[in-house]
Amino acid sequence: MNNKTKKMTTVAMLCAIAYMVMAVGRIPIVLFLKYDPKDVVITLGGLIWGPLTSCIVSVIVSFIEMMTVSDTGILGCIMNIVSTCSFACTAAFIYKKRHTLSGALLGLILGSMAMVAIMLLWNYLITPLYMGYPREAVAKLLLPAFLPFNLLKAGLNASITFFLYKPVVTALRKSGFIESENVKKNNKPIGLYLIFTMIIVTCILIVLSMNGLI
Repeated sequence: MNNKTKKMTTVAMLCAIAYMVMAVGRIPIVLFLKYDPKDVVITLGGLIWGPLTSCIVSVIVSFIEMMTVSDTGILGCIMNIVSTCSFACTAAFIYKKRHTLSGALLGLILGSMAMVAIMLLWNYLITPLYMGYPREAVAKLLLPAFLPFNLLKAGLNASITFFLYKPVVTALRKSGFIESENVKKNNKPIGLYLIFTMIIVTCILIVLSMNGLI
């Protein structure tokens, strides 16, 4: 399989998986805001194949989502692209520059911060246009609704991506889909696993409480 064919296969595979997890994994959080794990798939693709892969998959999946399950039109599609790219492309870009555990951690943290900040601004500017809310009403929702939602989304995306990256890469190397590397074995970052586990558990509890299940 030549590089061009492999790249097209990779993008198609990521698009299919990201769309599938989006379609079956949408969880209502607050107001019209829903969480789905497609950003995890797109970010993993970026960490493995580069930030451009994340951008391409984000655009394709967001467009298909707009045409199938979304009711927010082109503006909602653009919001999806901006949200995903601000997280996934930032994380992938930094990891590409610093291909280490600390680089991956820094990328996920900065990607989370970028997504939260950018989406607060975009929610203020764009949400009134496609949801029909007065901008004053949206401004009042920024801190009590949009900020917690994006923090929760960023926490889940970063934590799940951290847990899945190594087993996914290992499986892809064993299958020959990506080239094997001579990687120096390091001690497992148990502390980081515990921290991200606590973040996931906390986010799940928040989601359950916001939906009145606990």
